[in-house]
Amino acid sequence: MSILPRRFERIKNVLNCRMQNLTVLVEDVNKPHNLSAILRTCDAAGVFEANFISKKNIVKTFNSTAQGSQKWVNLNTHESPISAISELKQKGFKLYGTSLNNESIDYRNFDYSENTCFVLGAEKWGLSDELRSMVDQSIFIPMRGMVQSLNVSVAASILLFEAIRQRKSKGKLPANGEGLNENEYQKTLFEWSYPELASIYKKSGKTYPKLNEGGEF
Repeated sequence: MSILPRRFERIKNVLNCRMQNLTVLVEDVNKPHNLSAILRTCDAAGVFEANFISKKNIVKTFNSTAQGSQKWVNLNTHESPISAISELKQKGFKLYGTSLNNESIDYRNFDYSENTCFVLGAEKWGLSDELRSMVDQSIFIPMRGMVQSLNVSVAASILLFEAIRQRKSKGKLPANGEGLNENEYQKTLFEWSYPELASIYKKSGKTYPKLNEGGEF
């Protein structure tokens, strides 16, 4: 079994630019078009995986806004702010929460070139008090209009691409797969190249075969 060379090259080019050290944590954004738009932005920015806090029995759905990006960005689901923050901090992330309060600082004043997680809540309510108290730094995006909040997917885009801008200026944007560890890279390369076969391997508990330069095994 083999994949078309052009398809395999496209997959490798995208995977080579993915980053494990840039992510988002989204709280109670349950509108399909908003979550879809955030995942589409994550894909465009080279984010490897996103994080989502969801109450039990809330089912995530995606609409056409996602443009299939949910297939290319892993979405980790957490049942509570505590579990989400604990896991992200164990991975070494610094958490920047979007919030308008006395401790919030203009988002442009920080360095996002290392392990960075942007924490966002639904635009109507913002972050919960519990989650706000656990982030490392509250940030805000300055606005000049009557409305003092942005759609959550727009806010995510502004923040993620500021991180991309900073990383590019410092020569820290991956281009050859260095944004992922080798095991994760090879695992994802197989899953993206052969999704149906990967599902069979998972169910059987077998290890994925390693792909050669042409995408064959």
